Amino acid sequence: MSQPLLDLSVVRIDPAQAHRLPRHLAIRRLLLPLADIQGTLHLACAQPPDEATRAHLKRHLQRDRLEFHLVEGAALRRALLQVYGHGADGAAAGDAAAAEDPVARADEIFRAARLRHASDIHLDPERHGLRIRFRVDGVLEDYKHLPPKEQAPLISRIKVLAGMDIAERRAPQDGGFSLPPLPEEPLTATDVRVATLPVRHGERATLRLLSCERETLSLENLGMYPEHLAAVEQLLDRPHGLFLLTGPTGSGKSTTLYAAIRRLLQHEGLNILTVEDPIEYEMAGVGQAEVDSADKVSFTKALRSLLRHDPDVIMIGEIRDETSLDTAVKAALTGHLVLSTLHTNSALGAITRLSDMGLAPHLIAATLRISIAQRLVRRLCPHCRRAVTLSEWDAALLGHPELAGRTAYEPGGCLACAGRGYNGRTALFEVLAPDADLASQIARRVEETALAAELSQKGYRTLGDDAVRKILDGIISPEDARREL
Repeated sequence: MSQPLLDLSVVRIDPAQAHRLPRHLAIRRLLLPLADIQGTLHLACAQPPDEATRAHLKRHLQRDRLEFHLVEGAALRRALLQVYGHGADGAAAGDAAAAEDPVARADEIFRAARLRHASDIHLDPERHGLRIRFRVDGVLEDYKHLPPKEQAPLISRIKVLAGMDIAERRAPQDGGFSLPPLPEEPLTATDVRVATLPVRHGERATLRLLSCERETLSLENLGMYPEHLAAVEQLLDRPHGLFLLTGPTGSGKSTTLYAAIRRLLQHEGLNILTVEDPIEYEMAGVGQAEVDSADKVSFTKALRSLLRHDPDVIMIGEIRDETSLDTAVKAALTGHLVLSTLHTNSALGAITRLSDMGLAPHLIAATLRISIAQRLVRRLCPHCRRAVTLSEWDAALLGHPELAGRTAYEPGGCLACAGRGYNGRTALFEVLAPDADLASQIARRVEETALAAELSQKGYRTLGDDAVRKILDGIISPEDARREL
C-alpha cells in the first residue's frame, strides 16, 4: 500500500531544522526538514529517496534517525519558497550568500522568525559569536549561532532598517521599521520594534514582531469562556465607566484592549481615541496618539488634550501615576468609556491598587465597571496531547485537592507543533464586574480579603479556577498553569 501524502498546510515547520540542509540540496532533491520529534528528524519529500540519498543525508545532517513523508510536489515547492524565499524558485543560489551579505542574513532571520510565529528575536553577542534566539509561545528557543565576523554587519543592517545611528555603539537606541508582506503570504506584513544595548561582547539587539494581520484579533479568540465573554461585551455596550485590565508585563493586556476596541468599532458613530507608549497595533477608525521620547507629546500632555477632542471612548495604555488616574476617573465620571491597564495580580486587587494611588473609595465604586486579570499560558497541541492522571501533588498545588485522579493532559510532539507539544497560547481570565452590592462595600472601604470571601460564596471564579477548567478541558497542562499562577 502506498504511503498517504502529508498535508503540509497543517505542519508547523521548524526553520532551525530546515536550514540544516543546504538550500541547493533541498531544491535539487525536493527535500525539506520539518522538525525534530524525540530525536527523529522528519523530512518532506516529493518521492521516496533511494538508499544512497538516505545515507548521504545521514552523513550531512549527522543524524541516524530520519523519517520521510511524501507530499504533493507543488505543495513542497511552496514550502521551500516559504523557507528560502525567492532563491528557492530557480537554480541553486549560493548558500554562502547569507554569510557574506548582512542583507541576505537579516532577511533569512526575519523569514525564519515569521515562519516560526515568533513574537521576539534576540541577538545576543557572546565570546565566540552571535547567538540568535526566537521567543515562541512565550519561551525562548535557539535558532542559530553566527561567527564573530557576522555580528557587527548584521547589527548595523538592522540599525539601518530601524533608522538608528550606526556609528553610535556605546549608547542604547530604539527604532523600528515595517517588513513588507511576503509574496507567498500576502497578509503577513509585520511591524518591528528594535532596541539595542551595548554589552560585554558587542551590541545586543532585541526585535519585537507585531503582525499587521488583524482578522484574528477579537474577544472570541482570546480564550474566554462564554460567561466571561458575555460580561465583557455587556460592559462594552455601556456608555461610560472604567474598563481595567490587570496583570504583569507580557500577560497579553494590550492585546485584550485592542480586541475590545475592535469590538467597539462595530458600533457606528463612536469617536475612539488612544494614548499609547508605543502604538503596538495600528487600527483604522481610531485616533492613536503615541508618546514622543523627545517629550513634545508627553503622556501627561496627550492625556490632557484627549478630552478636548470630543471622544466617546478613551484608551490609555497604562494608568501609571496619579495624573493618568485622575484623567481616567474624570473622563469616566463625565460620560466616557475609559479602557486601560493596571499592574496588579488579580482583578480584585485593582480596587486596592486604585485606593493606594489615592483614589477615594466612593469614586472607585462610582467608576469601576469591570476589572479583568489575565495570564498567558501555552496551549497544548490538540493533535498530540497525552492524557494523564492529575496527581494529588498537582491538585494540591492548584488549590483543588479534590481533583486528584481526574484526567489532565501533557504535551506530546508532532509535526503540527514542530515537535514542541504546544501550538500558540491562550489566556487565563478572572473577570470582576461589580454589582450594586459590591460597589456599596467598596465605597464603605471593606477590606479586600473580606470582599474575596464574600465573592467566593457567590461562585466568583478566580484565575486559578479558570486554569483548572482549562486543564480539565485539555487546553493547557498543569505544569504551565502552576508556572503562571
